[in-house]
Amino acid sequence: MIDESQDRALPSLEDSWAIVRRRRWWVLLPMFLCWAVAWVGGWLWPATYQSEGLILVEQQQVPEQYVARNVTLDVQDRVQSMTQQILSRTRLQAVIDRFHLYPPSHSLSGLLQTRDPVEQMRKDITIDLVRSDNKTGNRRGELTAFKISYSARSPELAQQVNSELTSIFIDENLKAQQQLSEGTTAFLDAQLADARTKLEEQGAKVQAFKAKHTGYLPTQLQGNVQILAGLQGQLQATERALDAAKQQKLYLESLRQQYQSGTDLRLQLAELRSKYTDDYPDIIVLKEKIAKTENLKKQIEAEVASGQKMKNVTNDSVATTAEAEQVEHGSTTTMMQLESQLKANQLEIQNCEKRQRDLESNISAYQARLNLTPATEAELAAISLGFEESKSNYDSLLQKKYQSQLATSLEQRQQGEQFSVIDPPSLPDKPSAPNHLLVSLGGLVLGIVVGLVLSALMELTDIRIRKEKDLEGLVPTRVLVSIPHLGMAGEDRLRMLGRWREIAAAVGIVVLIVAGNLYALYKG
Repeated sequence: MIDESQDRALPSLEDSWAIVRRRRWWVLLPMFLCWAVAWVGGWLWPATYQSEGLILVEQQQVPEQYVARNVTLDVQDRVQSMTQQILSRTRLQAVIDRFHLYPPSHSLSGLLQTRDPVEQMRKDITIDLVRSDNKTGNRRGELTAFKISYSARSPELAQQVNSELTSIFIDENLKAQQQLSEGTTAFLDAQLADARTKLEEQGAKVQAFKAKHTGYLPTQLQGNVQILAGLQGQLQATERALDAAKQQKLYLESLRQQYQSGTDLRLQLAELRSKYTDDYPDIIVLKEKIAKTENLKKQIEAEVASGQKMKNVTNDSVATTAEAEQVEHGSTTTMMQLESQLKANQLEIQNCEKRQRDLESNISAYQARLNLTPATEAELAAISLGFEESKSNYDSLLQKKYQSQLATSLEQRQQGEQFSVIDPPSLPDKPSAPNHLLVSLGGLVLGIVVGLVLSALMELTDIRIRKEKDLEGLVPTRVLVSIPHLGMAGEDRLRMLGRWREIAAAVGIVVLIVAGNLYALYKG
């Protein structure tokens, strides 16, 4: 005899159907019970309603070519930052206290929920970003809107709380934008003040350098050259005047010497006449010399008179005194006129020499200026470089400050990039959770699995010989005869009645399950 523990062949489709028929109630009853428990539990579980609101990210109304934004924070980063601020414990606790959210509950749902109301509210808030689906535009993939959802026990409460959250988002964005814009403007203002201070310091250095090196500056080079040329011209004219005065002096001195020589000859003639007669040769020679001298004297007097008229010696103190005496006494000698002209000529020479020295000193000074101008220009360029850099930085910051002030004014007028409600928070008409249809179908599937598992366990533990095929492999001989079932009187009627009852019960179970799922589908 073959061992009973020998592995049996896999059941065929007919065998499987026979098993299902035998264990039909082990499948139907767990299926119905699990479905009923899940269906009832789903309706007993408190409903949650979700309100949704859509906020649009509006672009700046004034074109950026006229007013550039001074806040370059990405919209997504700004939304995430505001989300962290709004979902902070302080903000959420204020909303919880205002709407009396999450009161203590002793129900089953209350046991499953977290004890921290703030954490529970954070779980009930959902923020979804909406990006542009434009496939060709420049704003492809750009954040254009975001959706705020909040779940609560009642639709009115969900809408009210979501409206509060939406308002907080819009107000927080406006406040944050203004603060960032004003902060940028304040920062630029502080930087501009520092730049102004540095510019003034650099300007003071430049002014001090120019004041210290007046006359040596590159801007005065052309003027110095012109002045030097003028001084050189004056020096040449003074030198010519000095040469003329010196020549005049020599000429006057020669005249004075010749004039004085006539007087000496007269004295010699008088001395000779006291000793000799007029026919004495020496006397004759002296008379001829005296005659020549007299002619020369007349010429000298004429020249002196002529020179007296042409020269202006009114500034000479001695000549002025001599002329005054001539007017007072009515006459003057030619010698006195010569002396007067010599003295005037001497003063003229002194004045020319003094002017020559002054001009030479000035020329030396201006030549020194011209020689020092390149070095001064290099030093001034080094100092001016810092001034120009400070001025360029100051002008740049000043322009940025003006642009930032325009952007801040734009934000204050609420014409910059801002958030606006395009879809106000909705009033939900159906609960978002639990999904009664999914709960019902889940209970049904669970019941089917439980029923099949129980049926399989029962079939494996209940070893019976139900037909001829079950004997194959258990006994070494073949079955020769099988005895059919011998029923009693009325047994068929009872069997038929029991079958109809089972059919009615099965139909009732199926009808209940279908009706329950349809109701769950209708109610959501």
